[in-house]
Amino acid sequence: MKQDVIVIGAGIIGLATAERLLEQGAKVTILERNKAGQESSWAGGGILSPLCPWDYSDDVTRLASYSAKQFPAWISALHKASGIDPEYEISGMLILPPYDAESARQWCSRREIKIEQRKILGTPSIGNNIEIHTRKTFDCALFLPDIAQVRNPRLLRALLKRVAQLGGKIIEGCAVNSLKTERQQIKNIASSCGEFVADYTIVSAGAWSKEIFGVHALKLAVKPIKGQMLLFKFDIPPVHTILVQDDLYIIPRRDGHLLIGSTLEDVGFDKQTTTSARNHLLMRAQTILPSLCEMSLKQHWAGLRPASPDNIPTIARHPIIRNLFINSGHFRYGVTMAPASAEILVNEITKAPQPFDTTPYQKGWYLD
Repeated sequence: MKQDVIVIGAGIIGLATAERLLEQGAKVTILERNKAGQESSWAGGGILSPLCPWDYSDDVTRLASYSAKQFPAWISALHKASGIDPEYEISGMLILPPYDAESARQWCSRREIKIEQRKILGTPSIGNNIEIHTRKTFDCALFLPDIAQVRNPRLLRALLKRVAQLGGKIIEGCAVNSLKTERQQIKNIASSCGEFVADYTIVSAGAWSKEIFGVHALKLAVKPIKGQMLLFKFDIPPVHTILVQDDLYIIPRRDGHLLIGSTLEDVGFDKQTTTSARNHLLMRAQTILPSLCEMSLKQHWAGLRPASPDNIPTIARHPIIRNLFINSGHFRYGVTMAPASAEILVNEITKAPQPFDTTPYQKGWYLD
């Protein structure tokens, strides 16, 4: 394709979409209101799976699973092209009680996904060097050995470099003020750094997407949900697998960093961290990993996820404005869903065949 494309938002979804467009020959300009790759995409943990996938709809898990399978090749190509290692790693995910073991086993069996039940013995360890309190509620756990993670800040740096290599133009500090239409087309984009004109406009502005659409948002229900995270640094990683309990997760990195997240707070566009959230996350994490009691907190931050009903993103053409598209609303799984979402959106623009039925990702325009 030879068209000019404006992508609004330089997070993981916008960058992945831009990369795919550039590889197909489009001329792409990305407008970013802040710094590229520094919002929700940077703030998350990088687990390449829903936390307990059997608790989600097929529309979520189908997209997440298809996307996760693209990561090995995608990361390898990005690493080779950029020289930056995003640290893709199959670390497995250990899910601690409470959980519905029968639902989990049936869900995994239908999809031929490996799942193991791990016994927690009378010593404070599970499997490979996982320290944990030995209480009755922790007698056993479910282990998904094939779940991978990626270090999302590194992935974003690699993707930014790759987009630049392919000729993409990224304009930071450029807030979009309005989308001006004429005859059911975007005529131009008014921004804090001037007007832009393109054949196609794609809104991938995360939590700000509905505000970008303005009067053209229809029933779109994307909104910010704050998530707070904690970071620790060990000399040697205290665990080697992702730990999950309810909506809490603990993610070990290769170099000893340990991420703990995260809260779910419906507080608008407030990104302030709070003492109450820090203490809540820390108390729960210390119950799972007592060694955290002796460690000092290295960093505490918050990000704004683009929440959408039932965690289902909207990846579609606008129903009225023919050259306007959206790729947003991925809630907690923007990194996980990025390569597949970019593929689906570009297929929609070019009218190429889709990998599966994508109508569930077009319904966001009409939801109340």
